[in-house]
Amino acid sequence: MTTYRNFIDGAWTDSDSGDLFENRNPADRDDLIGLFQKSTRADMRRAIDAAHRAYPAWRLVPAPRRAELLFRAAQLIAERKDLLARDMTREMGKVLAETRGDVQEAIDMTFFIAGEGRRQYGQTVPSELRDKFAMSIRQPVGVCGVITPWNFPMAIPSWKIIPALVCGNTVVLKPAMLTPLSAVNFVKILEEAGLPRGVVNLVTGSGDDVGAELTAAPQVGVVSFTGSTGVGRSVAVDAAPSFKKVHLEMGGKNVIIILDDANLELAVDGCLWGGFGTTGQRCTAASRVVVHEKVYRAFLEQFAARARRLTIGDGLDPSVQVGPLVSQGQLDTVTRYVQIGIAEGARLVAGGHPLSTGTHAKGCFHEPTIFADVAPAMRVAQEEIFGPVVSVIPCASYDEAIQIGNGVQYGLSASIYTQDVNRAFSAMRDLYTGIFYVNAPTIGAEVHLPFGGTKATGNGHREAGTAALDVFSEWKSVYVDFSGRLQRAQIDTADL
Repeated sequence: MTTYRNFIDGAWTDSDSGDLFENRNPADRDDLIGLFQKSTRADMRRAIDAAHRAYPAWRLVPAPRRAELLFRAAQLIAERKDLLARDMTREMGKVLAETRGDVQEAIDMTFFIAGEGRRQYGQTVPSELRDKFAMSIRQPVGVCGVITPWNFPMAIPSWKIIPALVCGNTVVLKPAMLTPLSAVNFVKILEEAGLPRGVVNLVTGSGDDVGAELTAAPQVGVVSFTGSTGVGRSVAVDAAPSFKKVHLEMGGKNVIIILDDANLELAVDGCLWGGFGTTGQRCTAASRVVVHEKVYRAFLEQFAARARRLTIGDGLDPSVQVGPLVSQGQLDTVTRYVQIGIAEGARLVAGGHPLSTGTHAKGCFHEPTIFADVAPAMRVAQEEIFGPVVSVIPCASYDEAIQIGNGVQYGLSASIYTQDVNRAFSAMRDLYTGIFYVNAPTIGAEVHLPFGGTKATGNGHREAGTAALDVFSEWKSVYVDFSGRLQRAQIDTADL
């Protein structure tokens, strides 16, 4: 059995604890993928110290040269795409087509952000004084603490690590304990691409130990976290005493609105993909569908019939459309919410049961589940389940649909299906989310636009696109006075 190690100061090392944790295939719990370090706070401190030591030299490497190493990393990821995807499916569960997409997103992000090595533009502006030059430049922050989730175990690390590096920062990565292999694979590629010693460090272990040490450490200049809202709140509290920058990407309870003029076949396609892609384990998953009463029955019949026909199984099987949940704990959560929905009076029209016999006996499988006639205030329509459960809510008008859509604590993604361009643009304005789609589901963000949400989904920062640079750099305004005499800005003068 392979034992995987931490990567600290350019070396693969064992934890001080001597303890290990298992990584098992959620489609077959008998399949032990590997053993990983159950690290200690001391391990994390060593990683932070290594990143801190590496920072002064790395920040002085010209950004285009840093970018060359990242371009090399993108090429290596592309060459190994299928192997990386198979490892990811085995440890996380989602089907191969989706893990290939996860790896492709890391490729796309790395190529795109590497290009910013020559495009970290500032501003040059005319000064209000004679013989004076004014401009702004980006400067790196220092050591970046990166805490990533299990559902996109290579894409999300790329969203955070690559912008941090191209800006001249060093990194300490704490990946999710459920998907450490994909993080190890990603860091190995960065090592092979030629990143200097200490620039990227990886420590596996629990959030309560190594994660808390990372967020509180005074040497860390910025923490970038993706995960639950509850944990994100704790990260912000831990980081506050040292006034470090904190970037939070958290929960979602996303809505698809289907108006009475929608193309129903297209809408059903979108709701199946949005609700059950990645087995519903996306922060952007379409877990609520608000349907106009004129097309409600027709939509519901088609949606439920299609959901019942989805093939559930091991994601390595190319015929499978829906893989397992990532763990027994996640399966238990989904099962509990299904019972909550039934108790609240929602009408179960598809699924509703875990699968534990035959080919599903050794995995964490649950049927794609649809509740109908859901009231907007029900818990299944308000709380993030993070599984294959979709609540269908009737509405009588566009205005009611918008009210329902905005009526949750989150504001990540939303979409509308309509043939009316006026209502599409109105919804684009009226739904208070960070991402919005027209005639497409709530998933499918592209790397060159900002990614993030409003309200309890985030704290105002954005990933992806050039907006990612704002998380991992600070602006510096620079003034060069070449007049040879004292000039006082904002002081009235008659010297024109």
